[in-house]
Amino acid sequence: MRCRVSLAFLSSLALLSAGVPPLHAQQPTRIDGLGSLAFPNSGSPEAQHDFIRGVLLLHSFEYADAATAFRKAQEIDPDFAMAYWGEAMTYTHPVWNQKDPTAAMEALARYAPTPQERAEKAPTDRERAYLTAADVLYGHGMKATLDTLFSLEMERLAARYPEDLEAQTFYALSLLGLSQGDRNVPTYIEAGAIALAAVRKNPEHPGAAHYVIHSFDDPTHAILAMPAARAYGPIAPDAAHAQHMTTHIFLARGLWDDVVETNVRADALSDRSLEARGLPPRSCGHYNEWLMYGYQQQGRYEDAETLLMGCHAQVQDELRSAGRLGSSAESYAHMRSLHLADTRDWTGVPAISPIGVASAPMFVQLMEAWGSGVAAVNRGDRTAAKKHHAFLMDYGANAGATWESPYVPVWQGTLGAMLLADAGDGEGALRAAHEAAEYEASLPVDFGPPIAFKPARELEAELLLDQGRAEDAMRAFEMALARTPNRILSLAGYAGAAVAAGRTDLATRAYGKLAHLLRNADAGMKEGREAKAWR
Repeated sequence: MRCRVSLAFLSSLALLSAGVPPLHAQQPTRIDGLGSLAFPNSGSPEAQHDFIRGVLLLHSFEYADAATAFRKAQEIDPDFAMAYWGEAMTYTHPVWNQKDPTAAMEALARYAPTPQERAEKAPTDRERAYLTAADVLYGHGMKATLDTLFSLEMERLAARYPEDLEAQTFYALSLLGLSQGDRNVPTYIEAGAIALAAVRKNPEHPGAAHYVIHSFDDPTHAILAMPAARAYGPIAPDAAHAQHMTTHIFLARGLWDDVVETNVRADALSDRSLEARGLPPRSCGHYNEWLMYGYQQQGRYEDAETLLMGCHAQVQDELRSAGRLGSSAESYAHMRSLHLADTRDWTGVPAISPIGVASAPMFVQLMEAWGSGVAAVNRGDRTAAKKHHAFLMDYGANAGATWESPYVPVWQGTLGAMLLADAGDGEGALRAAHEAAEYEASLPVDFGPPIAFKPARELEAELLLDQGRAEDAMRAFEMALARTPNRILSLAGYAGAAVAAGRTDLATRAYGKLAHLLRNADAGMKEGREAKAWR
């Protein structure tokens, strides 16, 4: 009887005879709920499931769960080089511009105390290259410099191992981190091209889909990531961030039903994770900020306010229990200003519910000043509005190079324009709004709900329309919609300007789109009623 020996067995035998351990996970490994990938390594077979699970979670930015999985792999195989590398990589968050070198170096030191000893201990050249890149990332020096040097290491690794999709995708992610949290379009496009190539090789790779989305999550390029956005949620249905992440493309395309649906799923998964750790669910936080904005763009102001005031209660609970503001304060200040800008409910509960804590972080105070100032000027309290505007302006005069946000000048300009309009200075108001809009246009596009709260170009267009300049208003609304597609107030404003300009054809098209977007809006929403009434 002829004996049939597999190529895999012969390869393993050759590696063993050369003193090199066999590489595991040569074929893609699928873990239900998280996706699939192949990451050949020299760890023991028993540790592979936890290691692959860690890498899949890492690609979906589920950093805490990923670190837990990598530590489990280390417990099973204490000499598993890549398990220590994986844990170290959970302590850098390139897109969020965050890094914890101390925690990362502690993880690497458990494998071997120094970079030289880690390099000597690494079983293969490829694993040595991964460890070297991590040591570069967490070395001594300025973060931007180390991020650049790390990306160069990943570029070399990806070039040396072109079939290694982990090298390719982590190289793409390193490119996204080079701009320190801002958007650099040419670099983002380069990262997107690398990630798209990885998607073609493994359509179920969560990192490939994820980084395509991050690369193209602006209104100009979002169409390129629509297939990835539709695929990523089903690839990793158990990862809360994967469900939310698709929203980056849906929001950039103005697909509000998808924005709401995906963030509801993300929120439910997040709450389940909190419950498993004995923690209460949250109404504040990243997913809820996007969910509230999605509700507002559907005209579901009541649902938005319920979420917002749940966040307010959470802030108050944290303040009572700890005697100081917790992490929810920034989320609430952001959500409240977004809510006021869209609902224009200047006297309701959110309008009169600032955090109002003098010791709050400056960023929280600045956001609160804008929201409270806008509510005050629109309900006729000029004294309060001018006080909040003066706070914004004084900060701007004294901040020097320590801006809390590049959007502070937009907040100054839009609130200032509203004050001028309220005082009857139409030209001054229009000038202030235009200057704010031009400045905002110079900033990278937000990948989320408008950090400007009230987009300055939208305000400029509204002022133009109020002054009877319908054609100019239409052009300004078109510019606003190019930056924030299908934003309800911009779309409604454009429809109204088209009516005033005698362009009923354009008004009909805009009102038709508006009626569809607001088909589930609250019954009392003005724009929803107008859109349905237009024939």
